[in-house]
Amino acid sequence: MTALAAWLALPANGLPTVFIVALVSATLLPLGSEPAVFALVQLNPALFWPAIGVATLGNTLGGAISWWMGLGAHRAVDSLRGKPSEVRALAWLQRFGARACLLSWLPVVGDPLCAVAGWLRLPFWPCVGYMAVGKFARYLVMTAGLLHFWP
Repeated sequence: MTALAAWLALPANGLPTVFIVALVSATLLPLGSEPAVFALVQLNPALFWPAIGVATLGNTLGGAISWWMGLGAHRAVDSLRGKPSEVRALAWLQRFGARACLLSWLPVVGDPLCAVAGWLRLPFWPCVGYMAVGKFARYLVMTAGLLHFWP
């Protein structure tokens, strides 16, 4: 474990570390990627836009993985039950469709939202597009804001 932590240490492997942390934090595992992005930008301000881009890419890919996990869970439940399942409590999510994935940046509910989008079989590519927009905006605002307050 120590060797893995040393390999991922900032700044030696800064952008790959940000990518991995952002990807893992977008799954259902409780991990925040903002400190890694902020730390890298603090150490090397020239990496502001690359760090935002890499974090957005990793976090969006993690959201896409959660979408596929939700779809797989839905298929598994349907095959066990022998009939399609219904999720009436999530009618509002179905009403908003893929646009609801704009909220995937929210703490606590954002990552499960991606899995629920897959569960509901919302269209994959529009969901990923909305995830990317929301996650990019979050990283941009948070990193710029933190740099403003802690230069």
